[in-house]
Amino acid sequence: MSQEDAPTPLRRFLHPQPGEGWEEIAGRVADADVATLQSWNLHLAMRPPPIVLTPVDIVFVEPPTP
Repeated sequence: MSQEDAPTPLRRFLHPQPGEGWEEIAGRVADADVATLQSWNLHLAMRPPPIVLTPVDIVFVEPPTP
């Protein structure tokens, strides 16, 4: 599948940069704080401590659509 054939995402997301944590991602996303980002990303926030984000993780930067 080529880039042109890829479906349009339903929610905006990003991949963390190496070593980037919740605070840094919240700094890149102007309309969200850490708690809000974590509530949109329970698949990451519920990992056993220490929670380390990796560059292959998908971090949603907007709420789910109804």
